[in-house]
Amino acid sequence: MTRLDATAMAAAVRDGTTSAEALVEAALERIDAWDGEVNAFTVLLREEALARAREVDRDPAAYGPLAGVPVSIKDHIWMAGRPATNGSLALRDFVPDVDAVPVARLRAAGAVIVGKTNNPEFCYRGYTDNRVFGLTRNPWSLDRTPGGSSGGAGASVAYGATPLALGTDGGGSIRIPAAFCGVPGHKPSFGLIPKLPGFRGWPSLSVDGPLAASVRDLALAVRVAAGAHPADPLSWPVPMGADVEIDWSRLRVAVSDDLGWAPVDPEVRDAFRWAVDRLSDEGAQVREAHPDAGPATRLWNDIALPEGFASEGPLLGHEGIDAASREIVEAGRTATAADYLDAQERRVAFTEAWESFFEEYDVLLAPSMPLPALSTDVIGPAEIDGNPVDPFFDDWCALALPANLTGQPATAVPTGLSADGLPVGLQVMGPRWSDLRTLAVAGRVEAVVGFELAPALASGPGA
Repeated sequence: MTRLDATAMAAAVRDGTTSAEALVEAALERIDAWDGEVNAFTVLLREEALARAREVDRDPAAYGPLAGVPVSIKDHIWMAGRPATNGSLALRDFVPDVDAVPVARLRAAGAVIVGKTNNPEFCYRGYTDNRVFGLTRNPWSLDRTPGGSSGGAGASVAYGATPLALGTDGGGSIRIPAAFCGVPGHKPSFGLIPKLPGFRGWPSLSVDGPLAASVRDLALAVRVAAGAHPADPLSWPVPMGADVEIDWSRLRVAVSDDLGWAPVDPEVRDAFRWAVDRLSDEGAQVREAHPDAGPATRLWNDIALPEGFASEGPLLGHEGIDAASREIVEAGRTATAADYLDAQERRVAFTEAWESFFEEYDVLLAPSMPLPALSTDVIGPAEIDGNPVDPFFDDWCALALPANLTGQPATAVPTGLSADGLPVGLQVMGPRWSDLRTLAVAGRVEAVVGFELAPALASGPGA
């Protein structure tokens, strides 16, 4: 079964080849078939979505570039009149009365929101499970996690519920599910897409961004959602400009399968090298190189933990908070304002090292995640390629952290399957505001790799 991506869906609605109502009905049928097993959705907006689709069908030309396209929104992201629990019993009854800016912009572009998707409590983990909505599973293998924290978003795209999902990424939370679920995902430059109104968590690290059925859908969503807004004073008026055309003779491409310090599973390394070789066959001239910045985990923790305590600390009195989440919140309690500002000063040096690297190179390719999707019965790996992993707070996601610390873009794209039939992928990183370039390079990776959904995903659960 060939599935249309969001770009093709919107075009088909505009030219009358299909209707928004038909697309939404198909999305709801897909959810009915799959979500009982996967549990990607927290809220399903069946009647509201169908009504909205009929509105679009009355005059498709009156809507924007997402006219009639079914989309999903991460639970964490505010949507007026719908629960935003952030995966926590402490917020189970919270219903915002306003849309986050990117949600409003998706609506204005004609998107049809069919539901909200699951995330771990406070978006704190690289898997997706919580006491409000339960465990989300990976459509590729139901005994594996889809990743997190945008795990419901990644799973919903992977099994075809929607071609486009809005997630967040403060420490890999778009790129982890993109890698584990075999879908493209884009962590935008910090400030490119407004993320407020919304929760306070990780205000200097986290961004809102898309997961999608294709890289061109990512670019479409970024164009729709980007742009400064007074609701978010850290958003910037960055002109998007024209799509970037890739000329390998001019593009300076660096590649590193470990950034110089990260343990990586041999299967991931092999898939990464295979994809790089395919780009070389197409004409890319690559060099082995990585920034001289060192590991990112300690610095990221020194910023994320106090920001998390400032955001979620007031909720610690609620007995429903999970013990693992409570440990993470409490870990930020002892940091002083001086400690936090010292960490931000170290962050400047870390960012300068990455910015200096991108004066010499236009993009850097590296694995998105160091291993394929984990089993649903563990919170993280004990080791990677024989190297022990710190069990505290998802140290195994360390390849994702530099882009969050530097504010730079990173586009994740699948590269192949492990021996167990699980997706693996790479990320294309670049200097801040080079989103269209990282997306364009990721589009070439997508084209030369030719990654497709597994046959079981095309026909339904259990196939």
